[in-house]
Amino acid sequence: MTLYYNHALTPLFTPEAISARVTELGAEISSHYRGLLPEGDTLLVVGVLNGAFVFMADLIRALTVPLEIDFIRLSSYMDNQTSASKVVMLKDLERNAKDRHILVVEDIADCGLTLNWLLGYLKSREPSSVKLAVAIDKKARREYPIALDYVAFEVDDGFLVGYGLDSARRYREFPAIYSLDDEK
Repeated sequence: MTLYYNHALTPLFTPEAISARVTELGAEISSHYRGLLPEGDTLLVVGVLNGAFVFMADLIRALTVPLEIDFIRLSSYMDNQTSASKVVMLKDLERNAKDRHILVVEDIADCGLTLNWLLGYLKSREPSSVKLAVAIDKKARREYPIALDYVAFEVDDGFLVGYGLDSARRYREFPAIYSLDDEK
């Protein structure tokens, strides 16, 4: 256990474990898209900002198919007046999604609200396919049905930080993934 910003951090996944798993995912994803992409076409890899940027950087370096990158930024929140969760787009794609094979890269699949919304949005843009890759799958909290195609790690529950995951905009820079415990 490590103390940082007055929080206790328990390591869950080391940089070495993350690197090995991302390499495996890169090979698996590349194998899927090899031969699927038309001659001269590229895979459109879409990172969900802000959390996915670290995982996405490592993952695209592990891919062996031609690709382009783009980013989308979403925010989800609870509307106190209606008690309904909402997703707001803060940055849209810059690339055309129509007739493209899209790989969405996200840091964590938690309750599923944001990814469920994003899948519906992307499918409305008429891509050839949409697949999801996440660094962390936290199934215990799933409220919205989403099918994850590529998962680096699964956890039951807990608040995680590091490797792009944050708490109050802190900890993203850590090369490992930690469980954030109570303040000390």
